[in-house]
Amino acid sequence: MIQQREQLAREIIDAGRFLYGRGWSPATSSNYSVRLSDSRLLLTVSGKHKGQLELDDILATDLDGTPLEAKKPSAETALHTQLYRWQPEIGAVLHTHSVNSTVLSRQLEGDRLLLDGYELQKALHGVTTHEVRVEIPVFDNDQDIPRLADKVQTWLDVHPDCVGYLIRGHGLYTWGPRMTDALRHVEAFEFLFECELK
Repeated sequence: MIQQREQLAREIIDAGRFLYGRGWSPATSSNYSVRLSDSRLLLTVSGKHKGQLELDDILATDLDGTPLEAKKPSAETALHTQLYRWQPEIGAVLHTHSVNSTVLSRQLEGDRLLLDGYELQKALHGVTTHEVRVEIPVFDNDQDIPRLADKVQTWLDVHPDCVGYLIRGHGLYTWGPRMTDALRHVEAFEFLFECELK
């Protein structure tokens, strides 16, 4: 279990360096997590620079977000735990704060972004053709995280194939069975968001 924990923590650390390097997780913004077991996850602690994460910057919580170590979890922990409870096959969740996702979410007038006709849509889990419309919900930013989590869950209950959402003026949440899947989603979404902006 200790070896598995360290390996998964290093996946978070490596993801942080990659996402910071691409400019998608500046400074202390963003938070990342991986599933450790059926009832536990590993999550970045609050307030750490994501390009400089170390093993001590990762903590374990239960699926209610209760820390299992004497460290401070992200204020948005509930948005991670919600996803792990919703779909047991989710193994990693990434939340980023890129310029593309922030600006695009502020420019959209409605409550969703529609992607249609892009070849790179096929990088998203479950999408096999560019001839499909991908809906990305956009939620208004809210400091009341449980209330925001309720809104997200209402959407997910009706759209179980969803693999990501935007928070207006804030950033992207996406996930996948493994960290590599979640990273692929971030990269694909960032390309698609930039295309939409241009």
